Amino acid sequence: MATVAGETSVAAAGGRKARVGRSRGPFDALYLSQLIPAMLIVLIGVVTIYSASLAIPEANFVSHLAGIGIGLAAAIATWRYDCRALSNMTTALFILACVLMILPRVPGLGYEGGLGMVGWVKIGPVRFQPSEPGKIVTIFLMAAACAQYNGKIETFRDYAKLCGTLLVPLLLILSLDLGTGLIIFFIGATVIIVSGAPRTWVLLTIALIVGVAALVVVTSMIDGLPHILKEYQLKRLIVFVDPSVDPTGDGYNLQQAMIAVGSGGLFGKGFGNATQALSGFVPEAQTDFVFSLFAEQFGFFGSVVLLGLFAWMILSTVLLAMKTDHYFTKLALVGCVAMWTFQVLENVGMCLGIMPITGIPLPFVTYGSSSMVVQLMSVGVVQSFWRHRQKAA
Repeated sequence: MATVAGETSVAAAGGRKARVGRSRGPFDALYLSQLIPAMLIVLIGVVTIYSASLAIPEANFVSHLAGIGIGLAAAIATWRYDCRALSNMTTALFILACVLMILPRVPGLGYEGGLGMVGWVKIGPVRFQPSEPGKIVTIFLMAAACAQYNGKIETFRDYAKLCGTLLVPLLLILSLDLGTGLIIFFIGATVIIVSGAPRTWVLLTIALIVGVAALVVVTSMIDGLPHILKEYQLKRLIVFVDPSVDPTGDGYNLQQAMIAVGSGGLFGKGFGNATQALSGFVPEAQTDFVFSLFAEQFGFFGSVVLLGLFAWMILSTVLLAMKTDHYFTKLALVGCVAMWTFQVLENVGMCLGIMPITGIPLPFVTYGSSSMVVQLMSVGVVQSFWRHRQKAA
């Protein structure tokens, strides 16, 4: 009798173990902790851009929805693909990143946007920014390049090699788009640091970058010396220090954006009642200053909810990165986190006057199909790593 009971107990335990090994349900292949906040932010973006379309002709709501549709299709395709297969494609990823960065310079393809920026490519009726998918490619490139060191970069030669891998596409895009260049730099630098770069080397590199940046700004302000920064870029930096310097230009834009945020109060003016942003006082309210548009309508409370969703999405991705043993996966997830974090801090910060104006989009919210497609693809990247987490690398 005791033997039978023991066998029954073992069988029950085996049954429990089998149940644990089986799929837990239709959502087992989805990392809901990251997917839910991301989709809620997209929904907030839909509401915000719809309100913008009521007063701003450039905010084409149908185009915004089309960008979401294409982005969701790209995210699903990415989710189904095992992104870990890219871990051995460093050379191909490097070439692709460089091609995307120089594509706007190809005669017949480059398309000039506002302020003389040539960061777009136009093929027939289709216009897009190659540097946007370049962000995803850079994430995979740096993850693949750094993963081979398994968390510890031991020689300065290896560290310099990784920095050089990042520097080439970075310099190519900086000449076209400073904002995107900053994102590319932050992604690559974060991945290199997490890969085990010695602290001394990192600090020396930061000091060198600060010195070079200061030299570039100073020379761009002195007549007769090479002006690396374009006039509008220099004005934006000066306005960040003193908004009164350019009261009818970028200084005006910054002041109006801050007024819009402050006028939202605690709970906002309500949907469609953003009198500051929708009356033309805030320029580019559907793109660069979309957070001002949102904050004016939904106030401090709505802004906290939005930022809370971003924090939820980012922290859930960090937790997934901490749990995985596959180093390429870990670093690619870190790259996604770096991209979202920098863009949120910069876009929200410039609307509050605590960051310089750079034209960096707010993920999942800003109007623009190129950005939307890439941001949704980054969600697909996280979901892909989750879906294929139990398969052999």
